[in-house]
Amino acid sequence: MISEKQFNNELQLIIQNAIREDVGDGDHSSLACIPISAMGKAKLLVKQDGVIAGVAFAKMIFDYVDSNLKMETFITDGSLVKYGEVVFQVSGSSQSILKAERLVLNSMQRMSAIATKTKRYVDLLQGTNTKIIDTRKTTPGFRACEKWAVKIGGGENHRFALYDMVMLKDNHIDFAGGITLAIVKTKTYLQEINRDLKIIVEARNLDEIKEILKSDGIHRILIDNFNYEDTRRAVALIGNKCQTESSGNIDEKTIRIYAECGVNYISSGALTHSIYNMDLSLKAF
Repeated sequence: MISEKQFNNELQLIIQNAIREDVGDGDHSSLACIPISAMGKAKLLVKQDGVIAGVAFAKMIFDYVDSNLKMETFITDGSLVKYGEVVFQVSGSSQSILKAERLVLNSMQRMSAIATKTKRYVDLLQGTNTKIIDTRKTTPGFRACEKWAVKIGGGENHRFALYDMVMLKDNHIDFAGGITLAIVKTKTYLQEINRDLKIIVEARNLDEIKEILKSDGIHRILIDNFNYEDTRRAVALIGNKCQTESSGNIDEKTIRIYAECGVNYISSGALTHSIYNMDLSLKAF
């Protein structure tokens, strides 16, 4: 996984790029009709029940736009919220509040939706030893926030990107000439570049799992698109030799059954790619 410093750098890049994209050479709507000396207040209103996420990120946005803005937080990240509640209020330059408004709302609405969906999945796994994790199926340029939201919702993060873990999927295996060749080549490569990266290998059937198990040093086997019965067989075959992960069209109806097959992790791209933004509003008062 990436370091905390790398993660924070990603968050700053998101803010910088989003403000560049949205503000450009100036917020001319505000510049046209609001005096630069005008001061104001705004509050974040919840308009839909769920798990709130992005409060700390909103503070980062306000600080970036104008370090003199003051934010008073009433409800913190990860809290269950209900319609009508006020999460925070911000005060200071009216122009600065308006400049930050859309990025704060876009970010928090999406992060809260992800956290809410993740919390539902976490609740469905209660009583099992299986943990829900995300994938790289994220919005381009917004990955750090979406993975942060998964954590806020009680889930865990998979690899952040292509550079912090090796994951040999079906196409890698086919292009490399087979599972064993792909693993051998990967280990040689990691030695040559002096990198200690964990290796995950995808299996499409039980025979591929048997072949993967012939190689040492595999961190996790991805049991991809298996049915329940074969998943149970795969878990029994793997035992304690390495971690196990199920993936492939697993939803709220099936996640519990796959967890009961005994896998360590279930990865779900739907946590980040199939959500509807939570309804929030930033209102002046």
